[in-house]
Amino acid sequence: MEAEQLNSFRNVPKTGVIYVMGEARKVGYESGSDRWSNLGQGAPEVGTLKDGPDRICQFQLDPISSEYSPVVGASALRQAVADLYNARYRQNKASKYTLENVAISPGGRSGLTRIAAALSHIHLGHFLPDYTAYEELLDLFRRFVPIPIALRRDSGFKINEDDLAREIIGRGLGAILMSNPCNPTGQVLQGDELSRWIKLALELQCTSIWDEFYAHYRYGSDELLLDSAAAYVEDVDDESVVILDGLTKNWRYPGLRLSWTLASRSIIQQIASAGSFLDGGAPHPVQLAAIPLLQPEHANWEAQSIQNHFGRKRNFLLKRLAEIGLDVPQNTQPKGSFYVFASLQSMPDSLQDGLAFFNCGLRYGVITVPGEFFDVNPGKRRRAASRLRHYVRISFGPSMDELARGLDALERMINDERG
Repeated sequence: MEAEQLNSFRNVPKTGVIYVMGEARKVGYESGSDRWSNLGQGAPEVGTLKDGPDRICQFQLDPISSEYSPVVGASALRQAVADLYNARYRQNKASKYTLENVAISPGGRSGLTRIAAALSHIHLGHFLPDYTAYEELLDLFRRFVPIPIALRRDSGFKINEDDLAREIIGRGLGAILMSNPCNPTGQVLQGDELSRWIKLALELQCTSIWDEFYAHYRYGSDELLLDSAAAYVEDVDDESVVILDGLTKNWRYPGLRLSWTLASRSIIQQIASAGSFLDGGAPHPVQLAAIPLLQPEHANWEAQSIQNHFGRKRNFLLKRLAEIGLDVPQNTQPKGSFYVFASLQSMPDSLQDGLAFFNCGLRYGVITVPGEFFDVNPGKRRRAASRLRHYVRISFGPSMDELARGLDALERMINDERG
């Protein structure tokens, strides 16, 4: 019996990546098969990179770690997170993060869900396009009202400060949620621009919530590029700035399901309370095993190896996309993350819709994610066709071999459709 036929349950939609993977499996997709290329994946390749640190291959399970962890997280890991952010971003600031400014969660979605559960009766601004999983998250909790802010392609999917101020004031926003670097566009707020955003939000008494899960994926320099909202907070206990990160992307351990939230002590207390009924806390042994990964020297080594390795894949992908005719203007090329958000308007008519492009790709053994999944629409309140239906997200998360194989498949598909 279908769930919607049972009066007690609703039909829960799938996120973009889950949907495309389900459709691909229906037609024979198998992970690791050299007949397929998963350019839709939302995870980075794992394993030791050529110039990167060794990876965790095992960890100890002892009587202590067999016990429940505190819901807010193991104290040693919380302190390690605080120490990393202080070393990277707050050396010259009097106010420093402590373990009381950190909450540990079992994965990024859990961290986001805790924050959503702890929000009050506010208008919460979110951007279009942005992370596909925000959609159900923003619809699930009825205490706040999600307010979309559409970003334009001709502005590089970014918004200037004057327009941001008008959105906050005109829509009465009590908080703003955004991924930075952005999934799917790869656009980045950094340096003075990021600092001005944070100050503007604080002046307008608007909480800023920063999903920094792609913070290590930044491009454009041979030197290590690191930035965070944490660098622009003056008093960590007196400013409403919330930061999320975790092992999934920036340390390339998606299977360990571990994330953290940094905020004022009062906000962390509310997030921990939400965790007590939502998830009960992160696995204790995984938390203890993660502590060495947060040591600044190791973390920076991992970040540098990511930027070197994924930067080469980014450049390769952009070059090949230009060769096969996919439109990625300079102002929309990714400055961060491991995605390209490509327009399909230069494609043959049969491939100008992201869903059609995806479905056709399955016949060639390649997976992409239609752009409409990033047109975050909680409760399906907007009824018009998605303005992002002519886009597709292409991931350079896979290995170089798989990436090259997938682009060759896309080239064959496009040429066949052109006739």
